[in-house]
Amino acid sequence: MNIHEYQAKALLRQYGAPVSDGRVVLRAEDAKTAAGELDGPLWVVKAQIHAGGRGKGRFLEPDAGDRGGVRVTRSVEEAASEARKMLGRTLVTLQTGEAGRTVNRVYIEEGSDIARELYLALLIDRGTSRISFVASTEGGMDIEKVAHDTPEKILSFSVDPATGYQPFHGRRIAFALGLTGNQVKQCVQLMGTLYRMFVERDMEMLEINPLIVTGRGDLKCLDAKMGFDNNALYRQPDILALRDESEEDPKELAASKFDLNYIALDGEIGCMVNGAGLAMATMDIIKLYGAEPANFLDVGGGATREKVTEAFKIITSDPNVKGILVNIFGGIMRCDIIAEGILAAVKEVGLKVPLVVRLEGTNVEKGKAIIAESGLNVIAADNLSDAAQKIVKAVKG
Repeated sequence: MNIHEYQAKALLRQYGAPVSDGRVVLRAEDAKTAAGELDGPLWVVKAQIHAGGRGKGRFLEPDAGDRGGVRVTRSVEEAASEARKMLGRTLVTLQTGEAGRTVNRVYIEEGSDIARELYLALLIDRGTSRISFVASTEGGMDIEKVAHDTPEKILSFSVDPATGYQPFHGRRIAFALGLTGNQVKQCVQLMGTLYRMFVERDMEMLEINPLIVTGRGDLKCLDAKMGFDNNALYRQPDILALRDESEEDPKELAASKFDLNYIALDGEIGCMVNGAGLAMATMDIIKLYGAEPANFLDVGGGATREKVTEAFKIITSDPNVKGILVNIFGGIMRCDIIAEGILAAVKEVGLKVPLVVRLEGTNVEKGKAIIAESGLNVIAADNLSDAAQKIVKAVKG
């Protein structure tokens, strides 16, 4: 789960990390009051969406202006005006795609005197199952370009969980970033704070870009992006309360409410599978035979008829889906339950695209009989390869 910048800044402030003062604005009429509560001489107005690259983004609506999603202003009135231009408009960045995201809130923040821009992140290293620090002297909006063109400018190392964070980790980062004097001490303390917050809050990702050195020589977190482990949200109720459902894919949101593992993709063949490994294999074989999967959908090992029905409805709600492949291996999951769920869903939402069903495992004959006797135009498959070839052929004509 991701949160907005202003929410991340509030969490950083709670842990004592240095951030600028700011106010979130949800309604255009509140923008001037919010800006007036901050000291100048600069006010920075930032669109709040769950996507990076806001500063280089563009708005679809001409009346929003052409200054991107991060704007530096020099008066309360100008800050309020820019906030009003952004609210309710659609911001397009490299991470949103051409559809963009609607800006439902903006963050007005005090300007900062920037001497240097640095990059810092904490991530879960899947290879070592440890928390890793990533730091670079090349902070700002082009960190992806730095990683591609000059990877030697990026320092990355993991922390042994047996020792946890130690001051030498912070000094290593400070020296790599070219910090001197009191900045080294600040860096050691800040890295410890961020590591503790990362662990205590069950984070998956914490990015500070940029981490700046101010004109006075102090460190400050100028921007912040945070992602949290969905599986740990049950023990982080205050974090879960920050969830902004308007920023999530409606299909993925609906799937989460029924405990379905769903990720929307860009292809044309919808997939409904039980088990993450089998789902990955199903997507791979669809690509092997010349088509693209429209989603990853794992209904789980103990799915009910109702969950299967909802899964089918979510797949068919995607206008890009031109065909559906159901691939079930019944272990804990019974094939007759899957068949009943499919029939219930088809009766409720209709069937306007080809449907191929491959069932194997527990009660497979019962499942096949239920589908065969339904009278529906369902294409049966004997194995995964057969199923993939049949759905690709049906979609490709």
